[in-house]
Amino acid sequence: MSENVLETVRRALAEDLGHEDVTTALIVDPAAVARAEIMAKMDLVLAGLEAARLTFAVVDPNVSFEATASDGDRIPSGRVVVRLSGSAASILKAERVALNFLMHLSGVATLTSRFVEAARPHRARIVDTRKTMPGLRALEKAAVRSGGGHNHRFGLYDGILIKDNHIAAAGSITQAVQRAKQGAPHTLKVEVEVTSLAGLEEAIQAKADVVLLDNMGLEDMTRAVALNRGRVLLEASGNVTLSSVARIAATGVDIISSGALTHSAPAADLSLNFILGLRA
Repeated sequence: MSENVLETVRRALAEDLGHEDVTTALIVDPAAVARAEIMAKMDLVLAGLEAARLTFAVVDPNVSFEATASDGDRIPSGRVVVRLSGSAASILKAERVALNFLMHLSGVATLTSRFVEAARPHRARIVDTRKTMPGLRALEKAAVRSGGGHNHRFGLYDGILIKDNHIAAAGSITQAVQRAKQGAPHTLKVEVEVTSLAGLEEAIQAKADVVLLDNMGLEDMTRAVALNRGRVLLEASGNVTLSSVARIAATGVDIISSGALTHSAPAADLSLNFILGLRA
């Protein structure tokens, strides 16, 4: 993932830094060096350290970046997670972009961990979706893993998920599944989205490997699990929230996917502060 992250970091720095940090250029002595700390200002699950480290390295490879924790660690409010030393100007130039990565990705990891905790002690696996910010998918999916969740397909290229419009284009669930099964390599499972118990039975008879129960109510999901009798993996999806995920898990489904993990995660609160002043 490093090359992907490096390109993302470079784009983010180009967006923020442009040709020059005019404030720092006017105020900070280019020879000044400093020490700084990045601190958690809330309880959180840490994620995004690689992106933060690369941000400082791209701006100035001589800035020392010492992480005191790892992605996936539960961090209490007030704990220092990164110590920095080097050019004061370089630290200032990288500060906002590095914090943006840490705050957003730690937010994803923290929210994911809450979903995972809420779904216990049931067997359902919490997974993400493709509802990610453009250009940040690899980072956001890594943050989901840091939070104890799992990844759904990364893109249209690495998994077969037949949705309602595919079914409409093919003519039926059966036709869509059969076409996918006939043409797919043996390494790819075929998943199909259904909205009813009749659709579930049709998908099972068509030999789908996984069936996604789209926006089903809790009663229908419970009935779907009973009807399925373990024949295929069942995924629940659609408007899954932190307040509903425990009840969904209790139905007995195997997988619960939620776009909220990535598209609605609130940013975690972290800050960067200089310590012991500057010196030339």
